[in-house]
Amino acid sequence: MSSRLALSLLALATAATVVSCGSSGTPTAAAPAASAPAAAAPETAPAETASAAPAAAALSITDPWVKTAKEGMTATFGTLVNNSGADITVVSGASPLSPMIELHEVVDQDGKMVMRPKQGGFVIPAGGSHELKPGGDHIMIMDAKQAVEPGAEIPFTLTLADGGTFEFTAVGKDFAGAKEDYQPGSHNG
Repeated sequence: MSSRLALSLLALATAATVVSCGSSGTPTAAAPAASAPAAAAPETAPAETASAAPAAAALSITDPWVKTAKEGMTATFGTLVNNSGADITVVSGASPLSPMIELHEVVDQDGKMVMRPKQGGFVIPAGGSHELKPGGDHIMIMDAKQAVEPGAEIPFTLTLADGGTFEFTAVGKDFAGAKEDYQPGSHNG
């Protein structure tokens, strides 16, 4: 009976933490997905997730979207928001859309803008944000296994440097700006 009470209190404390993190007025698309693993963590693997849960709960994303594509390469954008007092580093990503997801940046290389993997991942400063945008940092889908249509909902999981994860859903959106060519051979990796 005491372990059931302890789990109930932990779930209540986790819910209070998520509610207080979300009360800043910043809209997030991922608050439910980010809080679900933290609440379930005590039953599945308490030793592995106890230290990672605070960073994942402190991370959110605003306006997550995926550039529509028939197949092949595309990218995901939005603004990662860190509501904690410590830097959070995203080191990798995953999605059922493709077995190969990379964190990319766009840089000037000999007068030409090129995409390449972002060494060290994306660092979201304490209390700050990190924009993922066309022509800048983005989450690269290397080989989409299906078309991304307007309005499609694509799930993503980001892995953090502390071992935690953050889940969100991005919406398919037509976009013709910034003139990126997310096709094989258009990036430098």
